Amino acid sequence: MYVPDDPPAACPACGDPYESVSRHAGGFAVNLLDNGRYRRVCFHPATADGDPALDCYHHTHADAGTGTRDAAERGSADADPDTDADAVVPAERS
Repeated sequence: MYVPDDPPAACPACGDPYESVSRHAGGFAVNLLDNGRYRRVCFHPATADGDPALDCYHHTHADAGTGTRDAAERGSADADPDTDADAVVPAERS
């Protein structure tokens, strides 16, 4: 697993603390069902040798509950677009 040399202090996707980060340039799968260690993985675009890649920020259960940004700012499923003016609403797929 490739780990970036200069990882940021906080997750660039959500702003929360994270336990580890890994970079992936090929295909991969993420399964967090019944995961005792990680609660969430955020994805952030990156490059690997000039090719597209994703940095994966691994949030433990504790990390996921200590965010500095509220659900509306993170685009969480907990955000209510009818009452949260700044809520991020997923776009429909075409």
